[in-house]
Amino acid sequence: MKHERLSITDLIVFYPRVFNDSRGFFFESFNQQKYLEIIGEPYEFVQDNISQSDKNVLRGLHLQLAPFSQGKLVSVLRGAVLDVAVDVRLNSPTFGEHVAIELSEDNQQQLWIPPGFAHGFLSLHEKTLFSYKCTNYYAPENETTLLWDDTDLRINWGCNEPIVSDKDQKGLLLPDLVSLLKKRNV
Repeated sequence: MKHERLSITDLIVFYPRVFNDSRGFFFESFNQQKYLEIIGEPYEFVQDNISQSDKNVLRGLHLQLAPFSQGKLVSVLRGAVLDVAVDVRLNSPTFGEHVAIELSEDNQQQLWIPPGFAHGFLSLHEKTLFSYKCTNYYAPENETTLLWDDTDLRINWGCNEPIVSDKDQKGLLLPDLVSLLKKRNV
């Protein structure tokens, strides 16, 4: 399987082999053995989620704190998103840096986001369907949100007025997240 390691350690884009013909297309969207061989760690995917978002809906930047941290394999089933992963691993040389990549039904790319990253996306089309394969179960009492427009992050979302939930508008600034992570010994 073709893949590319991104500028932040452990983020990987997968390029599934797509078979197109006059009837449409086919591709293997997941094969545990192949993915774990490339990821290099023995993750088990335990929960799949799908969300639908209208154009300019911004979801995130979400993360679950240890011991309920989640790795995510994300992709778009319909539409397109600007997908963003922020490294919030305290001992990482790329702490506070992010990667932004367009995922779409047309490019059929998948992004592996390991535990220790805040994740969010901006829907670029109406009724975008977004898929997440997660390595841990959702634990709302261990979820937190990093503020999507924190100026320390310097994320160019490409949208002046995204539609953001009340919860996501109240996300933590990066220094506050650092304090929380240190307090929890993450």
